[in-house]
Amino acid sequence: QVQLVESGGGLVQAGGSLRLSCTASGRTFSLYAMAWFRQPPGKERESVATINISGSSTYYADSVKGRFSISRDNAKKTMYLQMDTLKPEDTAVYYCAANKVGGMYSYWGQGTQVTVSS
Repeated sequence: QVQLVESGGGLVQAGGSLRLSCTASGRTFSLYAMAWFRQPPGKERESVATINISGSSTYYADSVKGRFSISRDNAKKTMYLQMDTLKPEDTAVYYCAANKVGGMYSYWGQGTQVTVSS
């Protein structure tokens, strides 16, 4: 079993930056591909970025490409999402997820709120 805890959310003005962290418990963090998702108010949850086990391969949604950067430190059992040039439309609850099996992630964090004011 893996538990994920997000941190780093908050209120920021448009154009600002935030860095989200997702820290995992358990020994198997380094065995899982991981991802960040977000759910804007009143909308469906959407994929933001993914990263493979080693961190050598990443994927970004078109809406965040060039502004967000996903990374991981397996020794610290932590994944990061660096968010720059934030826009009001980035306002959402951000979730981290781990262990993609059959197209779905097995483990989820509780979410952290990111609010970008205009």
